[in-house]
Amino acid sequence: MGKKILIVDDSMSIRQMVEVTLKGAGYDVETAADGKIALDKCQTNRYDFVLTDQNMPNMDGITLIKSLRGMASYKAVPIIVLTTEAGDALKAQGKAAGATGWMVKPFDPSKLLAIASKVLG
Repeated sequence: MGKKILIVDDSMSIRQMVEVTLKGAGYDVETAADGKIALDKCQTNRYDFVLTDQNMPNMDGITLIKSLRGMASYKAVPIIVLTTEAGDALKAQGKAAGATGWMVKPFDPSKLLAIASKVLG
């Protein structure tokens, strides 16, 4: 079975583009429309990699990262922020919260696959 990846984004089109890209590379992909839904999924499922947006309703990406890092099973899981936000201050907050890395939208599918391959070893 392929590695399980959770995509968290309030934009359905982004979720679909990322999902098609990752599924095409053989990954097992699930999606969530916001951080709250993602956190609920992570409490009952184990993912090998989480890719999250920052700006979402109900729970933003940094809050999700902090919540996941508080769970023993997600302390070492790679979490990448995929967002339109490119500011250094927000990137620093993401890093402080425990983000593994930061990608700016629009994303390049080949770059996304390279990052997934790198963090999933």
